[in-house]
Amino acid sequence: MTVSGSSSQPFKALIAGGGVAALEAALALRDFGGGRIATTMLAPCPEFVYRPMAVREPFGFAQAHSYRLEEIARDIGVELRSDSLKWLDAGSRTVHTHAGNQLSYDALLLALGARMCPRLKHAITIDDGRLDELLHGLIQDIEGGYVHRLAFVVPGRVEWPLPIYELALMTGARAQDMNIDLSITIVTPEDAPLAIFGLEASETVRQLLEENGILTITSAYCEVHEPGRVAINPGGRHLEADRIVAMPELYGPSVAGVPGGSAGGFIPVDIHCKVPGVERVYAAGDATDFAIKHGGIAAQQADVAAQAIAALAGAADEPEPFHPVIHGILLTGGKPVYLSAHVTGGHGSSSQSADTATWSPGTKIAAKYLAPYLEDRDRLAASEG
Repeated sequence: MTVSGSSSQPFKALIAGGGVAALEAALALRDFGGGRIATTMLAPCPEFVYRPMAVREPFGFAQAHSYRLEEIARDIGVELRSDSLKWLDAGSRTVHTHAGNQLSYDALLLALGARMCPRLKHAITIDDGRLDELLHGLIQDIEGGYVHRLAFVVPGRVEWPLPIYELALMTGARAQDMNIDLSITIVTPEDAPLAIFGLEASETVRQLLEENGILTITSAYCEVHEPGRVAINPGGRHLEADRIVAMPELYGPSVAGVPGGSAGGFIPVDIHCKVPGVERVYAAGDATDFAIKHGGIAAQQADVAAQAIAALAGAADEPEPFHPVIHGILLTGGKPVYLSAHVTGGHGSSSQSADTATWSPGTKIAAKYLAPYLEDRDRLAASEG
């Protein structure tokens, strides 16, 4: 059923955001729409950065690849507005922006991302937007022999702990390469290392950590009340460390007019990624109340939402519900490990680990449209360079 009001006027889809979910949705709408959907992207930043690869930057690798949104938008036929959502008037289907503009829509996708906040005062809280700045000095101090005990800590909520394992393994590999005596401990509330991927994958990661001399303390909740001392509960234990590196806690975007869930202000969504209580508003990615915050999950939600929006425009069948599958590449400082699982009840089922990718293309962000699109752009840039 077409609801845009006139067959001569395209259906107006507005995407608020410029990250994985936003780009995946824009590409999906292009595929579904066939020219019947006019998509506008409201993005606060001029570039899309391939942030999962930023974890390598403190170890001397090149910066994570970035792409100009202006070029992508022009390539895929999307109108780009360099601005951001300030508040939503869902009743009039109008978005108000920080620059004072008003944008109307027939359907809105919120791909706003999450807010990162430090949880532990006396720790280095990682931020994948500036990892090199935060951790380069730490790596230099390890290489200089000034750090001998290092703790990596996952705070209470575990949205996506994989980067902390990558940092621990890559740091350990660097220390081994330089014959430096370094004790590394991971402290996490998970009941097993990367338990989110299920039993087989988690056991692979546990063995890998053990082989690299990394101690993992699971089912542990931490506080750092003073520098160099991690309080671990239950049990009233303490861990002494020269440096402590912690994951941030994530919170929802907290935008006026956008419903927020009870836990952390994330946007609630149903199985079709529709936001309950507001008409024609959908959400995807880290801003939603789905427990796992990961690029591949964001892309899957974006695909579901895009099909639902295309169905509203009369350009697609009714969407399939969201069935999350996670694919992750664990960087180790050596050969990467490829992990996969179907998600049921907070832990992975059909758990799998492998030496090569079981998905295609085998990239960090497994996304139906975005992954092959970026791969093609990279291939073209390489051929022209």
